[in-house]
Amino acid sequence: MPDLNQAGLTITPGTWLYRLPWIGLGIGLAGMAGSAVLAQGHLQEFLHAWLVAFLFFLSIALGGLFFVLVLFATKAGWGVSIRRLAENAMATLPIFALLFLPIAWGAGQLFSWWEGPGEDALLALKEPYLNAGFFLARAAAYFIVWSAIALWFASRSARQDDSGQHSITRRLQAASGPCLILYAFTVTFASIDWIMALDPHWYSTMFGVYFFSGCLVGIFAFLVLVMGILQEAGYVGQVIHKGHYHNLGMLLYAFMVFWAYIAFSQYFLIWYANIPEETIWYLHRMHGTWSNLSLILAVGHFGVPFFFLMSRVIKEKPRLLMAGAAWMLLMHLADIYWLVMPNVYAHGPHFGILDVAALAAVGGVFMGAFGWALRRRALIPVKDPRLPESLQLDHA
Repeated sequence: MPDLNQAGLTITPGTWLYRLPWIGLGIGLAGMAGSAVLAQGHLQEFLHAWLVAFLFFLSIALGGLFFVLVLFATKAGWGVSIRRLAENAMATLPIFALLFLPIAWGAGQLFSWWEGPGEDALLALKEPYLNAGFFLARAAAYFIVWSAIALWFASRSARQDDSGQHSITRRLQAASGPCLILYAFTVTFASIDWIMALDPHWYSTMFGVYFFSGCLVGIFAFLVLVMGILQEAGYVGQVIHKGHYHNLGMLLYAFMVFWAYIAFSQYFLIWYANIPEETIWYLHRMHGTWSNLSLILAVGHFGVPFFFLMSRVIKEKPRLLMAGAAWMLLMHLADIYWLVMPNVYAHGPHFGILDVAALAAVGGVFMGAFGWALRRRALIPVKDPRLPESLQLDHA
């Protein structure tokens, strides 16, 4: 086991990575200012653009939370070296409660059921669930659960860096199972509330799993990029090897295929049943230029990466894998856009400066919070009892 008191395990003051919180905050404030100006007269478009940006970066943080919980639940030693990066991603979750405020404020522009069902008989049946008070209460519950789990796991992991107590790992392993159950319920209902409820006449029992699969694609692509950027900057070279890239590449590949499986299964079952209130959701995405984006997702989110990421050589070449990861993040963003935006643009995508401003606002705040977490502690859990196992990982 190498000497872990060497340089490269903490962010060096004065570097651009150390200044990342301020860089992110600057981008976020600029994006917010631009959004405020551009939203004048285009409130509905702004709120949908904000929702896309919010869901995209939230999915990465939620993916990080799931990955940390699974690593503890399965007692997987290989991932210890990269677990702290996922912990830093999930530690941003409390910030999303603040980023949700524009959505809560403008919910009447996003959700047609917000003011009540009116003469709509179907919405009247769903009113006990789809009403403003219960919607906001559920949102608060989601953020409380996610933030409490993320901060508790992150703080205990950081405490172990100082104490070295193995009992901390055992407690986190014991808590991970119940936390995964809470995670499954909250993420499922959040995806229903914030995406599926945009079109309240449509429903799918598979939608929670669909969104979850996107969260995993997002976090594994994000981790590959962060690992590569850190190593390019001279960090974690002694603790992250090609075996870690290989395993993350396999997970990215696996959940890319899983996303395609869930997406096709949902589409196939709705197509086969041919029930109008179900098929109308897909018809919106097959008309106009939305059909082009649907085709891009089929090819770009599955077809191209299926062959590109299949090779072991690709997965063990950091820069090639980083290119694949960047592509998958772009496709994941396109997927979120495809889920949300047909509710405001009926005839096709209109990605413009308002969307860029919203992404800069939410993404800048996320990047700032992630950068702040990144520099607060060591880049790996230096006293985790299974760290030696992770350091020996190699697929040569």
